[in-house]
Amino acid sequence: MAGGSPFWLRWAASLLQCGGVVAYPTEAVYGLGCDPLQAAAVARLLVLKNRSVAKGLILLAADYDQVAPYIGPVSPAVLERCLASWPGPVTWILPADPNTPHWLRGAHDTLAVRVTAHPLASTLCRTVGHPIVSTSANRTGKPPLRSALAVRRTLGESIDGLIHGPLGGASRPTTIRDALTGAVLRSG
Repeated sequence: MAGGSPFWLRWAASLLQCGGVVAYPTEAVYGLGCDPLQAAAVARLLVLKNRSVAKGLILLAADYDQVAPYIGPVSPAVLERCLASWPGPVTWILPADPNTPHWLRGAHDTLAVRVTAHPLASTLCRTVGHPIVSTSANRTGKPPLRSALAVRRTLGESIDGLIHGPLGGASRPTTIRDALTGAVLRSG
């Protein structure tokens, strides 16, 4: 963990490293995160959200180097398209590296990744030392939660940690785009 991070971010990072689920502010809504390589943590997060593993999950990172090991080969033009929007509020669907765990890809051979510009989310990823799973802090089918109080009221003791902080100012969850085609799959 980075020694320069505030105590509470080091605490949240240690929870993630120990298999915990943490809520934190992102560009538009509160997110739920866990260590992407801990299958039990991911399974717990999916149960908490009532979300099917087949849907796949987003990896959130502080920089491209954190997500590069999870991404399969892409052309320089595709990579340039993604890097031009990062850090920022765009999630790209990219080919997954064959070693990427199925619980991250879901029923796909692709993976959703975002290099965030949100200062707290980015610092959390830097402090933990790798990307984290990122999904909206809500139960499937319910509106995304936009405050720490709403997260506490809705998810309560079912999460291990909650980082209080401002959202990034976006009014809608981030845009999701197909990196190979450029198609917008969800507009932000």
